[in-house]
Amino acid sequence: MALQSCARRPPPVAPETSPPPPAAEERAPAPRSVPPPPPAPPPVVPPELPPEDEFARRTLEELNRESPLEVVFFGLDSSELDDQGRSAAEANADLLMRYPTWVVTIEGHCDERGTPEYNLGLGERRALAAQQYMVQLGLGASRVRTVSYGKEFPFDPGHDDAAWAENRRAHFVITSK
Repeated sequence: MALQSCARRPPPVAPETSPPPPAAEERAPAPRSVPPPPPAPPPVVPPELPPEDEFARRTLEELNRESPLEVVFFGLDSSELDDQGRSAAEANADLLMRYPTWVVTIEGHCDERGTPEYNLGLGERRALAAQQYMVQLGLGASRVRTVSYGKEFPFDPGHDDAAWAENRRAHFVITSK
């Protein structure tokens, strides 16, 4: 008896398969090119303030010592604003409109002639005349107070026409800023 062997067939080789592609949500995102960061902004340098804005930096005491507001002068026994007085009041109103937080007191003054009562009344009329004119120019009335000192605080202590002319005035004092 002869033995015969059957040739064995080699086992079938499974074809190589690659793993299935990942589902859309499983796919890794394509690498993106990252844009460079924006350039750093230039340093902020505050602008140089115009000269009139120097007033904003000063204290009330400094402002009143420097007197940025003009004095309004009056004629003898008068509370009427003349052309010079209106011009001074206009300049003051313009300055106050540039600084809307400032509040002023207008002090009415007189020369030494006349009774204390008369001079207090005249000083009040002078302060009110300046205030009313500035309100007509558009300045808020709540920003302008008035007081009369009559002849109590002369600017010039002299006893002549030149001194008296200097003392007939409405003087502006910044009381709040």
